Amino acid sequence: MTEAEKTHSYKKETALTKPRVVIVGGGFGGLYAARALAGAPVSVTLIDKRNYHLFRPLLYQAATGLLSADEISGPLRSILSRQNNVDVLLGEVTGVDMQKRVVRLEQHDVPYDFLILATGVQYNYFGHDEWSRIAPGLVSLSDADRIRAKVLLAFERAEELAALELAETISPEIQKLLTFVLVGAGTVGVEMASTLAEMSRMTLAHDFHHIDARSARILLYETEPRVLPSYPEVLSAKAQRHLEQLGVKVYTSTRVTSVDADGIIANGQRVPAATVLWGAGVLASPAGRWINSATDKSGRIIVNSDLSVPDHPEIFAIGDTAHVVAHSRNLLGIKSNEPMLMPGVAQPAIQEGRYVARLIRYRVAGTKPPGPFWYWDKGDLAIVGRTYAVADLRFLRFSGFPAWLIWAVVHIYFLIGFANRFFVLVQWGIAFLTKRRRVRVLPE
Repeated sequence: MTEAEKTHSYKKETALTKPRVVIVGGGFGGLYAARALAGAPVSVTLIDKRNYHLFRPLLYQAATGLLSADEISGPLRSILSRQNNVDVLLGEVTGVDMQKRVVRLEQHDVPYDFLILATGVQYNYFGHDEWSRIAPGLVSLSDADRIRAKVLLAFERAEELAALELAETISPEIQKLLTFVLVGAGTVGVEMASTLAEMSRMTLAHDFHHIDARSARILLYETEPRVLPSYPEVLSAKAQRHLEQLGVKVYTSTRVTSVDADGIIANGQRVPAATVLWGAGVLASPAGRWINSATDKSGRIIVNSDLSVPDHPEIFAIGDTAHVVAHSRNLLGIKSNEPMLMPGVAQPAIQEGRYVARLIRYRVAGTKPPGPFWYWDKGDLAIVGRTYAVADLRFLRFSGFPAWLIWAVVHIYFLIGFANRFFVLVQWGIAFLTKRRRVRVLPE
């Protein structure tokens, strides 16, 4: 019997005799849950509507041309190919039948004994979903391509108009093309704004003959009183000062009330802009509706202390899909006095995925399960330019190049695959030395 035949035989036997674990979503939570079940006496099926795992913390670098799509993503089948007890299905889940214990896909059903919902998020347009066609958010690789195309095309069209007009002053239409609006000054908004500012002032500075790319206006809007509102005030203030040094115009305590093809309306004032990008909040996937479970205002499933769904100990929700309140410990091992709501970032999702996998192992083995989930809080990092970042490690807060260095090391470490780590490191080195970006062609 060949190796392939042995693998097929093993998977068939496992599927028939072992408890079935279905994981919906191949993001951080789902992928790390699947990997943590390697060698467990269960049959694992990972379902995702995309065939790749995406390293979302670096997605903005694909959207601004520093990295290519394959450097921040990897095929799920390849990542899990060495796990004989895992199957990957490409499909979109339409619902869950909890009585029959099946996950419904468009073409067929997938039975489960344990179900892990790790379905991620979508951007919240606050009742104006039509804005998404004009102001794309940044969730997938196709979003990154779309944003990169909008940005590059704006410069190209401004150059074309300037060449035709041959005027000494910039016309209103060219000024609109060179105005880039970002709605939401959370981590994504701040990273995108700083990167666009550096892109226009460094990478594209000498590429055009009739326009000055350095004159591009980068406008960042936030409804809260400060940027990075989840960070301590001192770090928010430092981040805003650095953004302004890069040439970003920051508007805090300012609400965007309308978005159209000609720009935005903010606090009652019209701002002409050809490019609007959205990062003003997220909503959970419809997973809560699939199982008719209680959710918070963002649509996240409210779970028990072991991340299971109330009244359904066989169903778990993790990552951005779940409303998780738990105690935490910082890098010094100090436990928090009060439980905290888990933020929608990679680390909680990774730890929750591993925790649920361990709990399933204990249940299958018939032994006492682990205690309630607790979070190892490693702090928060946000990059604000090519050599500047802010770091909140809870017991220590700092900014500048040391924070950027830690940010770089952490992000390289958590990339999937040695090749990706190597190529990203090389691209960062080239970009740092040359101030250029490699991916600058318009996608068709």
